Amino acid sequence: MGRYLFSRAWQSAVTLLVASMVVFAGVRAIPGDPARTMAGEEADPEALAAIRDRLGLDDPIPVQYVKFLGDALRGDFGSSIRTGTPVSDLIGSTLPVTLWLSTFAILIAVVVGISAGIVAERFRGRWPEWIASAGAVIGLSVPNFWLGILAITLLAVNLGWFPASGYVPVLSDPVRGVYYLTLPAIILGIGLAAVIMRQTRASMIEAMGSDYVRTARAKGLGRGRILLRYGLRNSLVVVVTIAGLQLGGLISGAVVTERIFGLPGFGKLTLDSVFTRDYPVIQAVVLVVTASYIVINLVVDLLYSVINPRIRVGGDR
Repeated sequence: MGRYLFSRAWQSAVTLLVASMVVFAGVRAIPGDPARTMAGEEADPEALAAIRDRLGLDDPIPVQYVKFLGDALRGDFGSSIRTGTPVSDLIGSTLPVTLWLSTFAILIAVVVGISAGIVAERFRGRWPEWIASAGAVIGLSVPNFWLGILAITLLAVNLGWFPASGYVPVLSDPVRGVYYLTLPAIILGIGLAAVIMRQTRASMIEAMGSDYVRTARAKGLGRGRILLRYGLRNSLVVVVTIAGLQLGGLISGAVVTERIFGLPGFGKLTLDSVFTRDYPVIQAVVLVVTASYIVINLVVDLLYSVINPRIRVGGDR
């Protein structure tokens, strides 16, 4: 295990280094001049030159990258070109919003998806499976932004069950924080729940037709016990893989849901920084997302051996 963790650590470091190079080069390939964004279209050449000198934009690209990498290793991502706020402060204020939203969405998706998958397998060929499958098709087909608009109109405006927008920090007020995040988390988790449902159903059908399940039936074990002990446990490997990958994607991909519900999250920060050519913010958010994927994949790999003892990380037997 120790050798495996060490191997993954240096692989992660190399991945982050390559990602930083790609991001640094890609950001500077974006059309537009951040100095002109700061100074305005009517700025005179002297003002533009002063801003470019202050930001180091006139230095050679390798020099800019080395300086960026050295500052990043110290946790200093610079300041936003658009607002002048330290990038670390921007990430620290927006990332928790998206993490809470993504975590709630994943929990909702896992609970609903696994439950629907069990029902679909248990009642194969009958109306509960048809309802679960139809719900999965709808969840996969209808865009999140349309579901979000419908949910706000019906559940927030007409019925008043949920707030239409806004955010309350979960740690400062857990009850109101969860209340404000419930509706956007449901909308964000619907599509993922549909994927988990279909994968759970397929995995359980495969497991229930295996030899060890037939042996368990021959020993007199009940169908419900076999379903949960053998079928569900084998499907959890697939569920954990999907949930882990989707969590990394939600951290950077929840921008539409955050926009609809007025959440000051990480996705909104990413989109705003791209539109304004805010180099320091773009570089920092992409590195944070890359690091999130690396950490989540490592956790998923370690969970495999917990769910199924036959699976060993790092090639151990």
